[in-house]
Amino acid sequence: MKLLSLVVCLPLILASCAGYQLGGVKPSHLQHIKSVNVPLFINDTLLIRADAYATNSAVDAIIRDGTYKIATPHTADAILLGRVSRVKFSQVSSTRTDTLASEELGMTVTIDWILKDANDPSRILEQGKSEGTTRFFARGNLNIARTNALPDALRRATEAMTMRLADGF
Repeated sequence: MKLLSLVVCLPLILASCAGYQLGGVKPSHLQHIKSVNVPLFINDTLLIRADAYATNSAVDAIIRDGTYKIATPHTADAILLGRVSRVKFSQVSSTRTDTLASEELGMTVTIDWILKDANDPSRILEQGKSEGTTRFFARGNLNIARTNALPDALRRATEAMTMRLADGF
């Protein structure tokens, strides 16, 4: 009886993980890309150092994901060009006595990016827009609060960009 149940259950157990693969699955048009070069992003906003924060966040997100390696311009298979194109602020909550006085603000950062083939820069492999949002309190110095919130919003935007490059969505 035990042998019969083992014979019946064994194929079911082995078939349950038949489609599993270790590691991520790249989009089919990016299968040949192994390494990416990330030059300094362009900053079209008025926020100081947004280009450096965005570049560092993109490199960190690519390293954490592990699908691609970071490489120099001469050894890379692709080049990731990015532009911090827009920063939008919105009021999340106001004080009880004055609806125009913000208590909490939201920040949405938009990054436009293009992944180009390193051997043929005119060939665009992938392009898109990624957005990252964060919230922060508007107490004290508003400029410092915005500056402190910027890296978090950029990190979220570059993680969304990396997910699209690594997983296709």
